Amino acid sequence: MQADNSNAGAKAAGKHGPDEPHNLEPDSWPEFRRTAHEALDAAINHLQNRAQAPVWQRPPDRLRHGLRAPLPREGTDSDALMARIVTEFLPHDVGNTHARFFGWVHGAGTPEGLIPDIFAAAMNANLGGRDHIANEVEKQVISWCVEIFSFPPGAGGLILSGSSMATLVALKAAREKHGGTGLRDSGLRNGPPLVAYASDQAHSCIARAFDILGLGKDALRPVPVDGDFRMDLNALETMIRQDRAAGRQPFCLIGTAGSVNVGAIDPLAALADLAAREGLWFHVDGAFGALAVLEPTLRPRLEGVERADSLAFDFHKWLHVNYDAGFVLMRAAEDQRRAFSERPDYLAGAARGLAAGNPWACEYGPELSRGFRALKIWYQIARFGTTRLGALIRMNCAQAQALGQRVRATPALTLLAPVALNIVCFRFDPGGLGGPELDRLNSEIVIRLQEQGRAAPSNTRIGSALAIRVNLTNHRTRMADLDALTKDVLQIGRELTAGE
Repeated sequence: MQADNSNAGAKAAGKHGPDEPHNLEPDSWPEFRRTAHEALDAAINHLQNRAQAPVWQRPPDRLRHGLRAPLPREGTDSDALMARIVTEFLPHDVGNTHARFFGWVHGAGTPEGLIPDIFAAAMNANLGGRDHIANEVEKQVISWCVEIFSFPPGAGGLILSGSSMATLVALKAAREKHGGTGLRDSGLRNGPPLVAYASDQAHSCIARAFDILGLGKDALRPVPVDGDFRMDLNALETMIRQDRAAGRQPFCLIGTAGSVNVGAIDPLAALADLAAREGLWFHVDGAFGALAVLEPTLRPRLEGVERADSLAFDFHKWLHVNYDAGFVLMRAAEDQRRAFSERPDYLAGAARGLAAGNPWACEYGPELSRGFRALKIWYQIARFGTTRLGALIRMNCAQAQALGQRVRATPALTLLAPVALNIVCFRFDPGGLGGPELDRLNSEIVIRLQEQGRAAPSNTRIGSALAIRVNLTNHRTRMADLDALTKDVLQIGRELTAGE
């Protein structure tokens, strides 16, 4: 009869040889459970009460000094670390979980986002490849994105950190397909210089991608825009002809669906037609604006996006998934795979076992180690549905229109650009001040709004004028918040100009 060794493994697991360190499991699982529950409660309390705190507050010097400590040689009690996070870190976040955060294009996240992040951390999955359920979750998200944007069979994509990485992946695929053979091995040594086109309102991540890919920023041609900040098609066609006449090789046309300054949408259908005529790869930067296709009244404004060869966008902006979660959608997944696939012996696939699940995600982008971002995206879409998420996009656009009307109706405020989507650019102008003085005044208004914790808009330039820029990708914002913003801008502006 075989001896009963049911407890032997447990006893052996608790013993350590002379060179075996203790593992990193909790000393007491019940105690860890208590700490984890307290941490979750503290996180929920932070989100629940966020509206009562300042939108932003500068971390004091004492906290900054505390984060200059030397490398810890010994561990610290988890309760002490949690207390420090709750009292020192949480109150000094960037502010995008507050209803009056209007700066840049930051998504607001959701309390529900805590849930998938907990499970993603518990699974600790690497989505570079192999055959496990986390990869199937990402494939589901990819399938949903293909459906959302009406891409054809054979389309695919990849979850990435954000649109900057998505743009890099897309342009690498474009370079390989239209730049000639052998680029992956020999690089850009031979052939005519490659050039591409984007509006002069395009996001700076596009030029950065050209730099990283070895094409050089000068290879990206900035195309002028019209009065609505949309790409000028006549100017574009002229530039293409001039480049070809000069011996350069146009290979890519980049449309913007929601420009970072004013939210303008390029004429995507016309750009798709032109790209087809000229034999160019058509990429769309839709970092936040592309997801407006979820709202039926806005979808017609994005006509042509379904014809893109590649599309970059972020879930962590207008879909309110917690950071970070971007995506590149490819018309032909095989183009993406050809641009990146490397399978050395130690990453060889198999028909069965853990090394199955081919092709692997690492064949579609630069990362072999990839976290389980897919779970929070899958959860967000499954939890709220595209109808509800689209309605929140519609709400933000309606709020932007209302704020624009409020600015037009207020004598001391000047609207600096059409309200195309969800961004409003204006400034305080009491009259009698020159351009540089107005710039300094409106810069100071924004800084004081931020420092006083009232609101967090940002600044940008519209032409030569410095603007107060209000971006609305926040499901928590209500018209009362925008009314308070205009009131505060007027109050601070008048205080700053009193006596001048």
